[in-house]
Amino acid sequence: MAAYPQDPGAPDAPYLTFWQERHLCTLTTLRPDGTPHVVPVGVTYDPEARLARVITNKSSAKVGHVRNAGPDGARVAVCQVDGRRWATLEGRARVRAEPERVAEAVRRYATRYGRTPAPNPDRVVIEIELTRAMGHG
Repeated sequence: MAAYPQDPGAPDAPYLTFWQERHLCTLTTLRPDGTPHVVPVGVTYDPEARLARVITNKSSAKVGHVRNAGPDGARVAVCQVDGRRWATLEGRARVRAEPERVAEAVRRYATRYGRTPAPNPDRVVIEIELTRAMGHG
């Protein structure tokens, strides 16, 4: 089976371009019983910081799963697919509520997805410190 590893801090140009295009993604977290919880999300990828970001509501199940994992963060994956192109980013997720971190995540979301989300006082960002990247852009 072919492997398509990428350096999460320095991906090749086609891979990075794929993450800059507008695509719906999935986020996979683990429930307390260990089963996967997979939901559609918007994701932004910042290879220089080795981060992926997902903006969401603080009361969402995905936020609960990440918080329940404890201070070391939750192991998660985000993925996108478009025909034969696919990309997965893996790492440790933590929930961040600091206004500057949320604002940066919203700014990046607006750039990638072409729209600024409506203000939401309950918005947080799931930041994923990337440990692995793979795919074929």
